[in-house]
Amino acid sequence: MISYSKLWIKLKKERIPGSYMRKKADISPGTLKRLKENGQVSLYSLEKICRLLDCNIGEIMEYVGD
Repeated sequence: MISYSKLWIKLKKERIPGSYMRKKADISPGTLKRLKENGQVSLYSLEKICRLLDCNIGEIMEYVGD
C-alpha cells in the first residue's frame, strides 16, 4: 500500500494547509481526497506537488506493507 503520511507531516511542518497546496499545485479536490485516503494518485499530480514543495517524491510518499 502507498502511504502519503509523509506529505501531511511535511505540510504540517512547513505550515501549509492542504487546501493551499491543492490550489497552488493545481490538483483537483478528488485528488486531494485520494491523497488523504491513501488512494491512487497519478504521477503527474505527484510531480506537481513535488514541484510546489521543491522536494523528492520519496519525501511525500512511501510503500508500506499490508
